[in-house]
Amino acid sequence: MDVQGALSLADRLLYAKTQKRLNDLERQVFIGSWQGKTYEEIYPRNPEYIEKTVGYRLWQKLSEALGEKISKKRVRGVLERVHQRQKRIFISYRSCEMDQSVAEALYQCFEVAGYSPFASDLDTLACLSGANIASLSFQADTVSLTQTDLELKRCDCFILLLSRQTAVSEMVIEELRRLRQGRRQGGDRPLVAVIYTDQTVERDLPHDLRSYLQGAAQWPCNAADKAHGIARAIQQILEQGQPLKQDNSSDLPGISTATAPKVPASTEISNKMPSRPVEPSAEPSAGPSASEQTHASTVQPLSPYPLPAAEPEIPRGQVRLASSFYIERSPYEPACYDEISRPGMLIRIKAPRQMGKTSLMARIIHHARTQKGYHAIPLSFQHADRDTFRDLGSLLRWFCTKIARKLRLPPRLETYWDDTYGSKDNCTTYFEEYLLPEIDSPLVLGLDEVDAVFQYPQIADDFFGLLRAWYEEASYGSDDSQLWEKLRLVVVHSTEVYIPLDVNQSPFNVGLPVELSAFTAEQVADLARRHGLNWTDKDISYLMELVGGHPYLVRLALYYIARNQLTLAQLQATAPTESGIYSDHLRRHLWQFEQHPDLARAYSDILRAAAPVPLDSEQIFKLHSLGLVQLQGNGAVPSFELYRRYFCDRIP
Repeated sequence: MDVQGALSLADRLLYAKTQKRLNDLERQVFIGSWQGKTYEEIYPRNPEYIEKTVGYRLWQKLSEALGEKISKKRVRGVLERVHQRQKRIFISYRSCEMDQSVAEALYQCFEVAGYSPFASDLDTLACLSGANIASLSFQADTVSLTQTDLELKRCDCFILLLSRQTAVSEMVIEELRRLRQGRRQGGDRPLVAVIYTDQTVERDLPHDLRSYLQGAAQWPCNAADKAHGIARAIQQILEQGQPLKQDNSSDLPGISTATAPKVPASTEISNKMPSRPVEPSAEPSAGPSASEQTHASTVQPLSPYPLPAAEPEIPRGQVRLASSFYIERSPYEPACYDEISRPGMLIRIKAPRQMGKTSLMARIIHHARTQKGYHAIPLSFQHADRDTFRDLGSLLRWFCTKIARKLRLPPRLETYWDDTYGSKDNCTTYFEEYLLPEIDSPLVLGLDEVDAVFQYPQIADDFFGLLRAWYEEASYGSDDSQLWEKLRLVVVHSTEVYIPLDVNQSPFNVGLPVELSAFTAEQVADLARRHGLNWTDKDISYLMELVGGHPYLVRLALYYIARNQLTLAQLQATAPTESGIYSDHLRRHLWQFEQHPDLARAYSDILRAAAPVPLDSEQIFKLHSLGLVQLQGNGAVPSFELYRRYFCDRIP
């Protein structure tokens, strides 16, 4: 802990006890003492006054605030111990008026209570730490994303202020992903708390956000003055390990039972969701019911804000998956529909984020179920708790149990799981002797978000090796092969998982690879017409030059333009700025570069070159996996103008 951090901690602790801050002279004495200076060195004009009056009173006040004796010699050791014990609170919000006022109130409540709060503004990348606040004002000072990473790794509580704007933020997904990833090697779990500043958003959470927030404590809060009661409830959970008991006081919103409310599991929410208009998202969820198909040729009403990720869970009943805004990208769909009918097949769908992977998987599952009569099950690994990944056995037991439940079969793990054998043998036996013999038609498993498995190298090799073995077993021609021919796998993951991996060790390379590409100009024109836009070829060209055919970025632009909230000219001017509609998407990539400076340096060379830049094959591979470059010959160029214009100003 440096001197400014120590000064901030002492000031907060003193304020929590006395409601008074350190004055300028006391600050001078504290800083000098921390640095090992004598009183004469601290204040040469009158060292005796400083020692016997100012210093004496300062150590007395701090002793009372901390509950133990503090002197000039002991202050450093005591505060460093207190610093290690202090609970850290991470507050994530967007800078709309309600969220900012609630964040400010929470920050002040935790600071006064002696906690160490850190507030992250998702819109500006500006963050607050104790060292930045000398008074009760909520003045933000920009800090590095490296500091944000550090705070995520060591926080005891992560508080998310959830509004409609936050629900579609790529940055909040990135924070939650890093929060989970930072703790995967051990350490206590942080408490995750959700504060709804807009309760209507609760029904419309994207599936990936819902998965990350499953089991989180939650409260509604439509006014800053209610933040005090919520902060008090969170403090009690942190200090006692359990939420407040029933309390009818009006300043405790959301606490009316013996346990704090939790964010339900994805399947629980999706079963209760009312019908709503088609989502203009890159990966659309299940569309309207069969009774609505007669209106498919007309443009559907534009829904609320487009979601950056779709609901992978396929609703039951007669529903169609192709919304009015889904663009089929031949030959992907026909090839996958054909492949799914082949015995023992495996399809690998991969692409950078928001390219439509989940949408394609959903259509394969739907085709297998409705056109082939197969058992078809979607399974997202984002739904697995972190404890599921503590070892291979835990993951495979979860995997088997989830599939059995989806097939409406009792799990019966105890019958087929024998500790004498390894987890892979047990899982294989479970499929060979129980699941596959119990069904009368092929079983198609859609494994979505297997990115979660890649984050755990100690189990990833074994898990993907097991899938590979099952795929190969179907082609051996042995007595068991016919049984394994009934199993067909669709594995979906983002290519961004390759960034921290050794590219010389291919994680999974069997089956039919499907790498989704961007929309063509014709497909963008088709999508514009479906949004009711009468665009010329020149208009299409302008948009393609800006964002290429990136499905989500194209959809986002068309959404705003179709709603008359933006013109194409305004989009061109504001897109690469922090106030533009793509700022969230761009900042997420900027965060990646801060974690991987070698990639930032390589990308800087590409941005500033007039011709394709030949780089180290690993660097080009990883930049391409992020979707940031296009390959041309042995070199690379930026994927589109948006990236060139934004990152040229931010990567030296």
